[in-house]
Amino acid sequence: MTGTKDRILAAGAELFRQGGYAGTGMKQIVEKAGAPFGSVYHFFPGGKEQLGEEVVRTSGMQYAQLFEVFIAPAPDLITGLETFFGAAVTTLLETDYVEGCPIATVALEVATTNEPLRKATADVFEAWTKAGTKGFCAFGLPEEHARTLTLALVTSLEGAFVLCRSMRTTEPMAVAGAAVVDVARRLLTELGDDGKRRPEDG
Repeated sequence: MTGTKDRILAAGAELFRQGGYAGTGMKQIVEKAGAPFGSVYHFFPGGKEQLGEEVVRTSGMQYAQLFEVFIAPAPDLITGLETFFGAAVTTLLETDYVEGCPIATVALEVATTNEPLRKATADVFEAWTKAGTKGFCAFGLPEEHARTLTLALVTSLEGAFVLCRSMRTTEPMAVAGAAVVDVARRLLTELGDDGKRRPEDG
């Protein structure tokens, strides 16, 4: 059974995705988690800031696993990217444009106002970049090219989520996915590579 702390973190991540950090109150989080109000200060004595930092770091690592779910198993790089962005489109449609990314939402709010949370979001983005770089290297890209593609993916994905939720259309996500695929094709063409996964790399 999921523990109280885990439920609070999961509730915080969901509410941050939907309403942002500033727009989410502690009472909302504990109600969503089905937890006693006092429990939030038991697990997070630093209050909302500590809870926010742990939500960012915990959910950030969970989001990093999406690479392993959608891209890593693909037979080639282009198929993996198309599957990844297709899944993002599906998420938007199935949640009626409510679901976004809690990391980006918090980062936009706190980049210049809350150093602990800014540092947490920066650490998560860097972890994503390292994980993506390693993953793309398994498709034959040199590390520099793999990092470039990872940054293109993350920036395009996060920007597309903002536009899609605001405009209530998946068009920006489709355009973002096509743009990242174009970057990948250009890098592969420069290398004379087919972008197929290297079995010896896992």
